[in-house]
Amino acid sequence: MKKLKEQNKKKLGFKAAWLRDWRLWVMITPLLIWLALFAFKPLTGMSIAFLKYNPFKGISGSKFIGFENFTNLMFGPSSEYFWRAFKNTIILSGYGIIFGFPAPIILAILLHEVSKNSRKKIVQTVTYAPHFLSEVVVCGVLVTMLALNTGLFNVALDKLFGLFGVDFNQIQFMAESKYFRAIYTLSGIWKEAGFGSIVFFSALCGIPEELYEAAKVDGASRIKRILHISIPGITPTIVIMFIIKIGKILNLGYEKVLLLYNPSIYDKADILSTYIYRMGVQTNPNYGMSTAASLFNSLIGFALVILANRISKKFSETALW
Repeated sequence: MKKLKEQNKKKLGFKAAWLRDWRLWVMITPLLIWLALFAFKPLTGMSIAFLKYNPFKGISGSKFIGFENFTNLMFGPSSEYFWRAFKNTIILSGYGIIFGFPAPIILAILLHEVSKNSRKKIVQTVTYAPHFLSEVVVCGVLVTMLALNTGLFNVALDKLFGLFGVDFNQIQFMAESKYFRAIYTLSGIWKEAGFGSIVFFSALCGIPEELYEAAKVDGASRIKRILHISIPGITPTIVIMFIIKIGKILNLGYEKVLLLYNPSIYDKADILSTYIYRMGVQTNPNYGMSTAASLFNSLIGFALVILANRISKKFSETALW
């Protein structure tokens, strides 16, 4: 009887809460419909990873082959290309975490230390602007600047070496794979560091000004104020953003790589996204293996988010859940 009463109370409680907040439910209904149609319904397409998919027969008419696509992907005749793309994805993401992740934090701290608002606004405008440029525009500018004979870098280096009477052999930046990772990482920092600093700058603005004033009275230098007030004050934000960054470690945007790379630099430039694109769209597409690679990518990212969140929860009080 007690259990029945408790269940009735819970039911009444939910009904009462729903009646009380019905306006909120009405407001989020379009979002729920959007999620159902464009986020959850397409997940049924992941079943293609377990099928010998025939586009003319559809999902229901294709033969179920279990994990054969995954086996062929990882251990089949062309598995070396998959593991090469996987390695390149990890390395490029690692560069993004090591060099790209601290950049907006450093920029936000520097902006926070600027006292004149006019200078601060100019710097913010200049650093935020690249984020709103299309990847096509950014990649077009990069290719033009790094071109042979007419590219800004080659022309400038040619003139510089010419002043000392030294012959300069122009560098084929876009045809030699050893330069690709540096180009990709540095251009990404230039494009996204300013916009990414908004979150950290907002967190810095939330730190009470009294703490800085008290530190000044105690004789703390600017460096010490940054180390002992600014950085600890935004640590929870840094941890949250780092966990999100870890979750995207295998989800590098393929648009930029697709616009910059070519077959001569596949050994360093080919990533999982471009590998999946080539396998699923180009000549003789293999829909099952490309879907298997995409599912593998998503599962690894999901596992990394859980791992990063657990580590953060264990060693600090900050976590996503």
